[in-house]
Amino acid sequence: MNEEEKQKSFDEEEKRIKENISKISHRIAVFSGKGGVGKTTVSVNLAYGLQMDGLSTGLLDADITGPNVAKMLGINNELIVVDSKMIPFEKFGVKMISIASLIESGQPVIWRGPMRSKIISQFLADVEWGELDYLIADLPPGTGDEILTIAQQMKPDYAVVVTTPQEVSVIDAERAINMAKKLEIPFIGVVENMSGFVCPHCSAVIELFGSGGGKKLADDYEVPFLGSIPIDIDARIMGDMGKPIVLEKPESEVSTAFKSILDIMDKHYHNEFQSN
Repeated sequence: MNEEEKQKSFDEEEKRIKENISKISHRIAVFSGKGGVGKTTVSVNLAYGLQMDGLSTGLLDADITGPNVAKMLGINNELIVVDSKMIPFEKFGVKMISIASLIESGQPVIWRGPMRSKIISQFLADVEWGELDYLIADLPPGTGDEILTIAQQMKPDYAVVVTTPQEVSVIDAERAINMAKKLEIPFIGVVENMSGFVCPHCSAVIELFGSGGGKKLADDYEVPFLGSIPIDIDARIMGDMGKPIVLEKPESEVSTAFKSILDIMDKHYHNEFQSN
């Protein structure tokens, strides 16, 4: 393929992305400065919290080297392609796409940044998302190429930065906030995950990783603090079983926390529309 053909192919893909994105009302990117903070758990349960409110929602697993969304939804089918369009899986009413459906279980994705970015562009251009109220992208940890691709192509209007209370996580989350600001994402909010362990016997909360790190981070950077999510054994069990806790245990403390986070985010959107 010569340079002219490459440019034509790129332009055609850009056109398909714009067409797809134009049908999606809101686009949320879930960031984390480091791995292991529960970013995918947050992404999945936010998506189902929105779906439970009657909003059409999609999940894009943009963590190409560590795709976990399919596991958390119990999806292990092969991807279906019809007329050059990838058909997203639909589980419990939410549409989802992940590279996990294109590789054998346990196989590493040993790709350089441009290849990882390319598959994300394809997920935006060539997946039959249809009309959606929300599309949530579960990003890889850090500040790499894939995040730039999401910002440029998906054009998120909300960045949810996930951290745990401990200082090492908060330090990395600072980088995620600064990146979201440099990418000029209109709304940025912080979620503190693993904010205390709920004892299954007495319901007491034990602060395993400390507390308040996420709130202080949000205050320091003058962005909204969206809320704290406690550790709950059931959330881990449900995730391993492919069942989001907001669906399985809607009255749990974790589910209540997700509902509160979504209420705050909705107010931000609502206030923006009023101001315009």
